[in-house]
Amino acid sequence: MIVEVKVPTPGESISEVELSTWLVADGDLVRKNQDLAEVESDKATLSITATESGKIQIVVEAGSTVKVNSVACKIDTSVEVPEEEVEEVMTEKEEGQSKSTIEGTKRKVDEAQTAPLKSTTEKTVGNDPSANLKTTPLARSKMEAEQLSAEEVLKGLKKLSSKEVDTILGMRQRGDWSGSDSQGADAPREQERKPMSNLRKQLSKRLVQVKNETAMLTTFNEVDMSALMDLRKKHQEAFVKKYGFKIGLISFFLKAAAQALLNRPMVNSMLDGDDIITPNYVDISVAMQSPKGLMVPVIRDVHSRSLAQIEEAMQAMADKVRSGKVSLEEMTGGTFTLTNGGVFGSMMSTPLINPPQSAIIGMHNIVDRAVVINGQVVIRPMMYVALSYDHRIIDGKDSVGFLVDVKNAIENPVSLVFGGQDPEKALLGLGLG
Repeated sequence: MIVEVKVPTPGESISEVELSTWLVADGDLVRKNQDLAEVESDKATLSITATESGKIQIVVEAGSTVKVNSVACKIDTSVEVPEEEVEEVMTEKEEGQSKSTIEGTKRKVDEAQTAPLKSTTEKTVGNDPSANLKTTPLARSKMEAEQLSAEEVLKGLKKLSSKEVDTILGMRQRGDWSGSDSQGADAPREQERKPMSNLRKQLSKRLVQVKNETAMLTTFNEVDMSALMDLRKKHQEAFVKKYGFKIGLISFFLKAAAQALLNRPMVNSMLDGDDIITPNYVDISVAMQSPKGLMVPVIRDVHSRSLAQIEEAMQAMADKVRSGKVSLEEMTGGTFTLTNGGVFGSMMSTPLINPPQSAIIGMHNIVDRAVVINGQVVIRPMMYVALSYDHRIIDGKDSVGFLVDVKNAIENPVSLVFGGQDPEKALLGLGLG
């Protein structure tokens, strides 16, 4: 019996997707519920799974744009899948290797491009630590196609003889060789061209939309991270012992932002035509880097979650982003966005608003800086924070006040327990601090 496997739909408004990668080869034996391929829409990445066990016949090539609900492949269920084949597939999935041998080979090649040549060069060129393996795009594509690793290619090469050494010495004497990488006239000059993914196409459109359709401004502040870093250092071990994972800086910023958004609801609002929509809840989109581009999944109800619950939700979502398992529902509906350029070393930036939202906060790297406290110059770990906002809906008072609220909460993290209030004033019933 031949069973047709169709392309899934990412959402009601999407009629076409890109079949980006096949995880199996034509003619492979597959089992029921096994991941067969990945499809990309302009909003999310989905998997095509086998509906039955049998022998697969691929109908659509990788990289093709296909209609939703069209046939991607067929499975011949009359072909029996031996038990050992099933066990092999399960083992590969458990070990995270179901994304094809080619991708694994590519990782090895990429790593080899920056890894010093050790075992081979140590015996032949005097343990030169500057000797690096570099490959051209054409060579990489050939190795991927033949499933060859860089190590296998090197093992197949002959040893250097005196003839090759004399040739290089002659080039040095003539000034034709500088001893570095092949940058001379004979060096290959190649270009690699590949189509832009649907996800990146949509991201490009949204970025241009923000610049053209919003009155975006950015305000900045700086945060003394000393108290928060000391708190994490003091209690991290006990936190891990109780919950099984570490607490990160982003979770504190999410909690602080959620409380500030409730106090300044206009920053949590958005425009819909001539109407202003202001939710009484806080769902924060968090920018995360995936292998296929930037994604912004949503952490729901941040205002009502504890720090441990926020961190747990963050880690679960990050795992889905890395594996490409984020659903369309998990990517939509946020009221505010947080992005952290500090993980890449950014000192300061003006983050772009994530429409239809009206504001986004940007975290940056933590650097020891000289600051004045109580008339004394001291060294403190400081972070610049930025808030980009749509000035059509958010006034300067709310935007600056929001960032100050976040700053105060991070510099006095215990206040997060009291809804952003100063603990001493909260104890005395004196209202917001």
